[in-house]
Amino acid sequence: MLTGWRLVVSKLFIIPQRYVLAIMGLLTMANAFTLRQCLNLAITQMVKKKATPEVGSVNYDPDACPDFNVVNSTTGIGDYLIDDDSVKFEWSEATQGLILGAFYLGYIATHIPGGMLAEKFGGKWVVALGLLSTAICTFITPYAVKTGGAVALIILRVIEGIGEGPTMPGLMLMISKWAPKTERSVIGAIVFGGSQIGNVAGSYFSGLIMHQSSWENVFYLFGGVGIVWFAAWIIFCYSSPNTHPYISDCEKKYLNENVESLSNNEVRLNPVPWRALVRSVPLWALIIAGIGHDWGYYTMVTDLPKYMTDVLKFDIKSTGILSSMPYIAMWFTSVFFGFLSDFGIKRGFYSLQNARKIFTTIAAIGPGVCIILASYSGCNTTLAVIWFVTAMAFMSAYYSGMKINVLDITPNYAGTTTAIVNGISSISGIVSPYLIGLLTPNSTLKQWRVAFWVCFVVLFVTNFVFVIYGKGQQEWWDDVKLNGYPAGWKHGPLPKRENDSESPPKKIKEKQEL
Repeated sequence: MLTGWRLVVSKLFIIPQRYVLAIMGLLTMANAFTLRQCLNLAITQMVKKKATPEVGSVNYDPDACPDFNVVNSTTGIGDYLIDDDSVKFEWSEATQGLILGAFYLGYIATHIPGGMLAEKFGGKWVVALGLLSTAICTFITPYAVKTGGAVALIILRVIEGIGEGPTMPGLMLMISKWAPKTERSVIGAIVFGGSQIGNVAGSYFSGLIMHQSSWENVFYLFGGVGIVWFAAWIIFCYSSPNTHPYISDCEKKYLNENVESLSNNEVRLNPVPWRALVRSVPLWALIIAGIGHDWGYYTMVTDLPKYMTDVLKFDIKSTGILSSMPYIAMWFTSVFFGFLSDFGIKRGFYSLQNARKIFTTIAAIGPGVCIILASYSGCNTTLAVIWFVTAMAFMSAYYSGMKINVLDITPNYAGTTTAIVNGISSISGIVSPYLIGLLTPNSTLKQWRVAFWVCFVVLFVTNFVFVIYGKGQQEWWDDVKLNGYPAGWKHGPLPKRENDSESPPKKIKEKQEL
């Protein structure tokens, strides 16, 4: 029972601590995505603009949109030139694709280690220290790139990815301990909706900053905000209700009775059942759905600013504002889809499994069709923007579909399995920008149309696999004592922790977090 200062502090909060965590999780995702995304718009001003090809030249594009902001630059010698106190680099489209995709090399590498560390030590400090390192790297980006050019920027982006890799596994593990089953979609939508706020802030403020000053200030702003976030996170967030120092007794009791992973984790989990995990068809279906989601998402997040600048010919201020609009729509609709999903499940309109498949399908097919229509809108910039906004509005349904599905099939090993799903699917973040760079060497409308058709095919195929093989129930290997082995299992017993037996193990108390 709470006493003294803990009781006083608990009464200062007008909302339950699980929603304090949800809000802080939202800010965490927002911070993570601004740190990840700010380069996507900044790079359009870091690189020298090419002169518009003249009629009759090899690279002339008869379908090119009119450019009312043409800046003819003179080709110089060396890695960069100084023009109006702003550093400009000479990087090809392929090089820019490598730079934009470098983040995900490090991001993939730390997903599984980060998830395992979160399961062992709790998600709080794994998330906090990882994002702090990314914020510091973002803050020093201008110095690094001016000193070492493209190579230094690629290395720095890999390091940033290493720091941010544990974020999703750590957050997902924390949600699995804080969110009752009937509130998962809403809490998940709130938390993951933060990524859209990050994209909005990253695009909007980057555009305003670079309109008024230089691209360097973008990195100083978001790196500094990340450091401030770190201080707030360590004060307000804890890995589970049982380690929270001032959660109300009533809420703690409610969560311990309604969050299955809390009762299960009062005992130490058995080692990760890799033997069963790699043979889990629903998990592989989820991974494939994740590949589709990330391909579509990173195509929009990473390359939409370039499309608006290079093809639609928006200036940097307009690009920043318009690039943020799809994510504003995505945030609002993510909350709407979250409530709609939980409402339908509670009312019995559809099962939890069917809900995950329905909303994943909305999130895959809707955006795929919309970006194709945008590419056929030509230079009708208003119509193109409307289609891009609609595409991202549909894509938010992922947060009530496959994004939260890992908590359904494996709540006990949510950290590791989230790491696997996100880690493998994030390969799209490497391949997609580089492939788009190869498909759009001259950044023409027809070349981009091909890139968008590739995106549509990936979204359609991966969604089809998830609809056929995805599940909404806990996998047997997530709690083998409760579920037992399936008929026909021929791969031996799963590993157990030391001194384990078939009899119920003794419960141990979780240590209070510092």
